Amino acid sequence: MKGTLLRELPLSTPMHRLWAGTKLVAVAVISVSLLVWPTWPMVGAIAGLLLVAAVVARVPLRAVPIPPWWLWGLVAFGAAVNAVVSPEAVWLYARGILFAVVLLWATITMAWTTAMADVAPAFATLLAPLRKLGAPVDDWAVSTALLLRALPMLLDDVQVLVAARRLRPRKGTRNGKAQDTFLVDIMAAIVSVAIRRSADMGEAIAVRGGTGSITATRARPGLRDAAATAIVVAVCVAGAVSS
Repeated sequence: MKGTLLRELPLSTPMHRLWAGTKLVAVAVISVSLLVWPTWPMVGAIAGLLLVAAVVARVPLRAVPIPPWWLWGLVAFGAAVNAVVSPEAVWLYARGILFAVVLLWATITMAWTTAMADVAPAFATLLAPLRKLGAPVDDWAVSTALLLRALPMLLDDVQVLVAARRLRPRKGTRNGKAQDTFLVDIMAAIVSVAIRRSADMGEAIAVRGGTGSITATRARPGLRDAAATAIVVAVCVAGAVSS
C-alpha cells in the first residue's frame, strides 16, 4: 500500500473515531514521557501500547513504511562504531534508536487514524486558553494543517519528478567530463512545483471562505476519548514506575 505515509487509512475503527485532539494529547504525553524517562521499561511499555493501537486500528502490514537500504547501513555503521567504544555504548545506542522509532511510530499511527482536516480544529481547541494571552492560536493551527496537507503531496511530487528526470538522456560532455545536473534539475523542479502548489492551495482556501474554515470546530471529545487518554497516561505512569 504505497503512499500511506502521513495519510489516513480508509478504515472505520475505534481509533479512527477518536477525536483528533485526543490523539494529539496522546502523542504529546508519550513524547514527554520518553524524554523524561528514556529507559527500557518506558520504551517497552509505549511500544506495547502502540502495537495494541495498530491492531485496534487494523493497520495492514503493507502500509508500514520500509526504510531505504542506506538508512539500515547508517544504523549498522553507528552500531559498529559504538561496539568499538564499549558494550555499554552499544546498549545506549540501541535504546536511542528504539526511542526515535517509537516516537516516529506514535506520529505515524496518529496520521493513519486521523483525517488531516480534523487536526487544525482540534489543535485550535486545545490551545484556545492561550488566546487570552494574545497568542495567534488560529495562525498556528492553520500553519500546522497546511504543513500536514502539503508534505504528502510534496513527497509524491518528488517521486514523480525523480522518475521523470531519470528517463531523460544524459547531457553532453565538457572537457571530456559528463555534465551531471541531476540534483540541480530536481531542486529547481521541486521549488517550481511547491510554488505552484502553494498558489493553488491559497486560491482554494480563499474560495472556501478563508483560513477560518480550516479551524472551524467539527467535533468534540467524548467518553471514549477520556478512556483512551486514561489508558495512555496509565501506561506512561507504569513505565515511569518501572524505570
